[in-house]
Amino acid sequence: MNVTREAGTLVATLMFKPWGQVSASVYETGRLVTLAPWLTGHRERVHYLLRTQRPDGSWGAPDGYGLVPALSATEALLTVASDGGGGLTAEDVERAAEAARGGLAALRERLPQAVDLPDMPAVDLIIPALVTLINAHGAGAPLPLPPGLDYSRVERVRRAVESGADLPEKLLHALEVTGLAAGGARSVRPTVIGTIGASPAATAAWLANGSALEADFARNHLEAVVTRYGGPVPVGLPITVFERGWVLTWLARAGIPAEVPPEMVADLRAAIGPAGTPAGPGLPADADTTAVALHALALHGMSRDPESLLAFDTGTHFCTWRGEDGFSISVNAHVLDAFGSYAATSPTRAGAYAQVRTRLAGLLAERQQPGGSWEDRWHASPYYATLSCVLALGEYGGPEHAATVARAREWVLDTQRADGSWGRWEGTLEETAYAMQTLLLPERVLGRPVDERYKEATARGHAYLQRTGEMSDYPSLWHDKDLYTPIAIVRAAILAALHLGTRVIESR
Repeated sequence: MNVTREAGTLVATLMFKPWGQVSASVYETGRLVTLAPWLTGHRERVHYLLRTQRPDGSWGAPDGYGLVPALSATEALLTVASDGGGGLTAEDVERAAEAARGGLAALRERLPQAVDLPDMPAVDLIIPALVTLINAHGAGAPLPLPPGLDYSRVERVRRAVESGADLPEKLLHALEVTGLAAGGARSVRPTVIGTIGASPAATAAWLANGSALEADFARNHLEAVVTRYGGPVPVGLPITVFERGWVLTWLARAGIPAEVPPEMVADLRAAIGPAGTPAGPGLPADADTTAVALHALALHGMSRDPESLLAFDTGTHFCTWRGEDGFSISVNAHVLDAFGSYAATSPTRAGAYAQVRTRLAGLLAERQQPGGSWEDRWHASPYYATLSCVLALGEYGGPEHAATVARAREWVLDTQRADGSWGRWEGTLEETAYAMQTLLLPERVLGRPVDERYKEATARGHAYLQRTGEMSDYPSLWHDKDLYTPIAIVRAAILAALHLGTRVIESR
């Protein structure tokens, strides 16, 4: 594989697919089956749900990640079984009914055991909302809520929507949890491209009731999304700034000489306002996207003051967005990258934000797991969080954190699989790419020789990537309402690892 050519092709796709490249979502697709059977591709969405069901009746990944997609798919198929329509055949309806029965059986077994739910956006709203909808179908005994959840918060949100109150921007991404109330959300209007909350489900819910002034605008947006995906839909779109920031950063950090259109860098710079930038239209500005965009600009010779990030400083850490319920280690690592790269590329400001950088480096070190890794609320794999922290600390944390970085890399060495891969549940291309970068990138950036043990491990990882590197159906590991894959970003990480691995192998 010619990595440089592949990287150039990947960057080009960012221009002609500006909304982003994201995997389809069982959760989001299920919501459109229920909310918008009139929308183009209804039969294809039903078939997608049927095709992605597991033999045991479930959907999704292990460790509680399958609960939200299983609830959504089961409710959608129950709706199909009771309503039919939408161009479905009698066979389609019967298959939907059978799959719904399997989904219900799986949910009845797993809901009472779902004690430690993954930290996913709006999970405490989505699960009660979907359980309510499923129970309303009257298909057997009512489903229980998982331990620790109740209906109080989703009811408060529904009342707020019904009152016409202004809603927090982050809530719009999951507006579908308010059910019929979403169509009467008088304070909610589509963005300039027609989306509500960068979410097909939220947009469909808003359209489901009443006649809004911008209804045609939102409907056209949904038609564009389903046409592009052939029926199923992603959990979030557009992700323009998010995708471009991560792709350009992965490639540049690894030293891949990809040609980046100057207008893409200029657009990235223009996207960052005084309050930062969102991942894409319809979402609130967030520290993660802002930080990575700033870092990408610094790596491409357009460094700018990261003062917009200060709006996310809580005094103890940087929040993903204002009002966040939770903490993200990768966000704080990326913020350190942004402040560090600004100081490194702006000689007159070398001392800028020194106290912030010191505080962030200390925070990352304090949050390291005993075994040497990190875990994060935006990704299911510890290899993503560990790479984020190792790169930030290795480049901008100073020599006092060298031992922290070393512990992390020992953990990576210790967890490599027999086939040369790395992964939480199984070996994956994405996680192998993160592990290889963890072992190699700090040396590349600092110009130091690579440890022979790292060379050996990365040679095995490189062979694994070469054997399976043409795959494009990457397992979903990124957190949103459902697990998803930002395809271009993952592809960039794999290309970065291949490039680094090739250089190491050639130097042996």
